Amino acid sequence: MVLEGRFNRQQMSYFQYHLFSFYSVLKWMEKLLVLLFLIYGCYAEHQDLSGKKFIIPVETSNSFVKLSGNISKPVTAMTMCQRFFTEEHRDQSLFSLATPSDPKDINLCMQSKGGYKLNIRGNSVTISGLPENRNAWISFCGTWDSKTGLTQMWANGRRSASKILKPNGPINGKPSIILGQNQGSYGGSFVASQSFVGDVTDVHFWDSVISPCQIKLYMQGKNFTPGNILNWKALEFTTGGGVFKEISDYNC
Repeated sequence: MVLEGRFNRQQMSYFQYHLFSFYSVLKWMEKLLVLLFLIYGCYAEHQDLSGKKFIIPVETSNSFVKLSGNISKPVTAMTMCQRFFTEEHRDQSLFSLATPSDPKDINLCMQSKGGYKLNIRGNSVTISGLPENRNAWISFCGTWDSKTGLTQMWANGRRSASKILKPNGPINGKPSIILGQNQGSYGGSFVASQSFVGDVTDVHFWDSVISPCQIKLYMQGKNFTPGNILNWKALEFTTGGGVFKEISDYNC
């Protein structure tokens, strides 16, 4: 009986040892899978997207493109340009920049009732009378200067009159830049009804108000000085949801 009890204890110890070893291997594999996900699932690509476009084909709250901007100092002025194609007649977010202190530092949307609305830190201006063609490419640029509050928009070569947004200080903090969704919080809180549905290409962002001549060159698809914060020819990005990267038909 003593030998049998000792044998049973040895069996139990052997079983416990191997069970613990198996559990340790599982935990190690779990950590490895997390690491692989971080490396391959969330790794931001850095690409020349010349001749390419992003397609967001359906209205969702989880399809987006996150852009990594080369921002090393507070933003006191900006120019944002992009080309987009949509058939939707509803409010759509074209560009969203948030910081930890304010999810709506910069938000540009196309409105269902007409016009483009630029919101900067709770102050907004709507500009009407610019091209808003559906099922056709629109080349768009918007500018803003924090010191004067002056803002202006361009679409397909036509410019708006200058408007005033309440002058504000610089935009500080690590930005979260999103195409396709409006950020209700820093990097998230997307709402499907505000999402963009269509194609986007040639996105550039400068931390200055670039000259009208440079904007005209962009509008005409000619050589211009690319964005120093976001550059379509050297873009670092990640995508989420049903976003596709395809050949652009803009220059066809």
